[in-house]
Amino acid sequence: MYVLIDGLVLASFLPPAHNIFIRPLWRHYFQNTQGLIFVVDSNDRDRVVEARDELHRMLNEDELRDAVLLVFANKQDLPNAMNAAEITDKLGLHSLRQRHWYIQSTCATSGEGLYEGLDWLSNNIANKA
Repeated sequence: MYVLIDGLVLASFLPPAHNIFIRPLWRHYFQNTQGLIFVVDSNDRDRVVEARDELHRMLNEDELRDAVLLVFANKQDLPNAMNAAEITDKLGLHSLRQRHWYIQSTCATSGEGLYEGLDWLSNNIANKA
């Protein structure tokens, strides 16, 4: 699923069955994108590799070469959720040496961490201008 707001693409990982049909259309929404939010289910250890592959596939799109990346490590309220450091490793974020990125622990149901992440994103987009 994605939402486009004034050049900011908000994306969350979808199961592969959905991506087969939607992925080819994504690049039409990426033009002039300055920031990307990628939401990861921190409690879903079985699919974090799929999330990593999808993230890197998106980041390889030419239209996103200059976009800053905010990763929301969501569902931090659950007892078995991976923390931000573990998600960072599993997504291979340290390999993104040419990309300005940040990971924020979040709980969408309570709103915890959302404002902090969005604040980082807006500041970093403004600093690039």
